Amino acid sequence: MSKRFEEIDWRPTPMGEISLRRRRDPASGTDVFEVKLGDEFLMSSQFVEGEVELARLGLAALAGDAVDVVVGGLGLGYTARTVLEDQRVASLIVVDALGEVIDWHRRHLVPLGAGLTHDPRCRLVQGDFFSLAMGEPGEVGFDPDSPHHRFDAVLLDIDHSPRHVLHPGHAALYTPEGLRALAGRLLPGGVFALWSNDPPDGEFEAVLAGVFAGTETHVVEFDNPLQGGTSANTVYVSRNQA
Repeated sequence: MSKRFEEIDWRPTPMGEISLRRRRDPASGTDVFEVKLGDEFLMSSQFVEGEVELARLGLAALAGDAVDVVVGGLGLGYTARTVLEDQRVASLIVVDALGEVIDWHRRHLVPLGAGLTHDPRCRLVQGDFFSLAMGEPGEVGFDPDSPHHRFDAVLLDIDHSPRHVLHPGHAALYTPEGLRALAGRLLPGGVFALWSNDPPDGEFEAVLAGVFAGTETHVVEFDNPLQGGTSANTVYVSRNQA
């Protein structure tokens, strides 16, 4: 039996102190993995429905086979794993700014690490997703081996929402200019999907509609025993111009 609580790793990063913790859930008897940045909880293996549906809804909007996908934000790996469960996926690049998080997966400190790192279709890339998406000088494109590679889908789960970002520099992506730059990383008809912890945002939907050929908003509900009810995330799915 595992310990009731364990801090598996703790490190200083440019974004603040990040820690990986494991605790025993007394109700279910299962281990729950959590990531904190400073005093703020970033993610928990207890609530992964939003991360899973980001991948499912984003890929469901794609036609064709042998698709190339980018995931922005590795976290505990649930979006990436769901992408790889789709047999149409030929390649997956997961971009994360924190080498510490990538290292957790490569050292198999998190439950999904072995599966992601052993899948030949999957590459974990350390980099600033936002700079890569918007084409900052010296950081062109998501694929370090092919800077001008365009993708069938880009799935993003880094910020809490377009209005509640982890770093002020991220905000530019959620503007018309930033989204047009990201759309340039997609193939014609490609899909951009975004996870948000906030309810649907009409103003942001209008921004998406001004850039992409079509957009849909999905509310993902799930049980939240910690609050004794139901919680919800939002997933925006937009299709590039054909």
